[in-house]
Parts: sequence; structure tokens; C-alpha cells
Amino acid sequence: MSDQSLKFVFEEDTSQRLDKFLVERIPELSRSRIVALIKNGHVTVEGEIPHKAGFSLTNGARVELVIPAAEPSSLIPEAVPLDMVFENDDVLVINKKAGMVVHPSAGHSSGTLVHAVLAHAPEIEGVGGEKRPGIVHRLDKDTSGTIILAKNDRAHRWLSDQFQDRQVGKAYLALVDGAPPTPKGRVEAPIGRDPSHRQRMAITPTHKGRDSVSEYFTLEGFDKHTLLEVRILTGRTHQIRLHMAFIKCPVVGDTVYGRRQPSLPVERQFLHAQRLSIIIPGEHSQRSFEAPLPEDLEEILTTIRR
Repeated sequence: MSDQSLKFVFEEDTSQRLDKFLVERIPELSRSRIVALIKNGHVTVEGEIPHKAGFSLTNGARVELVIPAAEPSSLIPEAVPLDMVFENDDVLVINKKAGMVVHPSAGHSSGTLVHAVLAHAPEIEGVGGEKRPGIVHRLDKDTSGTIILAKNDRAHRWLSDQFQDRQVGKAYLALVDGAPPTPKGRVEAPIGRDPSHRQRMAITPTHKGRDSVSEYFTLEGFDKHTLLEVRILTGRTHQIRLHMAFIKCPVVGDTVYGRRQPSLPVERQFLHAQRLSIIIPGEHSQRSFEAPLPEDLEEILTTIRR
């Protein structure tokens, strides 16, 4: 395949952001993909490279976008069984098992969800990027539950825009140590990279982190633990684990942000993405996709209910 060149002329009396203009003209590309193309110098305005997505276009401006040819993927499909919640021509909704990494990264070059999906739906190759085909959001390795993937570029943009605009409902089940200060509440605490441990995240001062919001609701109380439903309004790395530790109720089994020795016999953090609510391509209202609590976590609840 060769590079694809697209040319446009901006014909409006009022100025407009470059990225917004291109998003409207090229619906098959996601907003994040267009921003990346601009920042990497694949877009010119009047023959000059603007580099900034917010570059202001004026009437008569000639815009050219070059979409680089997709490089052959180095990912090898792996026939790993998947727990399919829903599938159509546009999306896959999967109940991810704990212990499975979502996409290839340092130390995880095989056995990921992406490798398994490529074997199940080969057409997903290259959608949204070579290394993370189909991925629009992620779950931690040891978090189980619902995750949605796009099977084509149109669906990838459709889903990505909803995540970016915070229009997706994400509800998790979390068993925490102790009890929160109130039966239900809202946690607003910025999250950024931990300066002391670059592999971890941390609650940071406002000017050093990204805004992060979680809401929690008590489902069941026990002597030393509480079962919560946690809804995240933002999607920061390790958000629920950090926010629960911030209110002195760390997630059971979280040895990074919680207790080094788990208070219950769990092999991973007690965190499960129970429900995902989103509008899938071609529809006008949200669907909710749910994944039941896995057996290992259900056994823990059975034990402390006795």
C-alpha cells in the first residue's frame, strides 16, 4: 500500500480549529488519530507544517493531509479462548479474564487480549494502530470484566469519541478494606505519574496531575470490608485503586497501593468491570453490557458472608 493524500480548502467566513475541520471531513479517522497526524507533521496548511492541532484556519486556506501507508503488523494471532459478551460487524464486547494483559507492551509480547482477538477477528488488524488494533480503552492486567473493541476504523472513531467526551458509563465492583467515610460519595483527586516510582501512578497536586473523578455506592457491608459499586467519570490509569486508597479504603488484594499483605486470601485485587454502557455504531441510545463476577471473587464474598 502507498501513502494516501487528501486535499481540502477551508471555505468559511469564521475561523476554525484545524483538528475540528479534519474530523468533520474524514469521519473514518478518530480524533486522536488526526491529532497525532498533525503533531507528526503529516498535515500542511498552505504548504507549511502547523504541528498544533488547534491551529486556526482562515477562509481559503488549503489543507493537505497525508495518511502514511500501514506497516505490516508484527503481531501473531493466538487462538486463546475468549468469553464473548456481544459481537456484531462493528464491535466486540469481551469479558476479560484476570491475568490477561490488554495489548502488547514491555514484557508482554504475546498472550495478550489483542493477540487473541486477532485470531478471532482478523479484520481488526491495523484498526486504530498497529500495536493496539481495535483498542479504545483498557483494563489492568489483574482486573476482570467488560471491555469493548472496534472492528473497523469507523467504529473505532465512534467509540473513541464517546470515551474522550466522557459519555461512557463504567461501573466496577470493588471489595475494599474498612468502610468509606459515607455510604456513598464522590472522590475528586488528580492522578499523575509517581515521581519516586515511575512504574506507578499517584495522587498529585492539581497542577501536576490530570483531573480524576470517581463515585462510589455501598452495596454490602461486612465486619472489616465493604463491597462497593464504583463508577468512574474519567479513565485514568489505576484510578479506582488510587481513589479508594486515598479515602483509606484500599481495594482488597491491591499490594501496590493498599496492604502489602492482603487481608483476605486473594490472588489479585478484588476489582471487576461489571458494566459498560455505550452507544454502539448505528444506534441512538446506550446499551449496557455486563459480565458476572468471576468465580474467584465470588468465593471471597461467600467466605466473608458466613
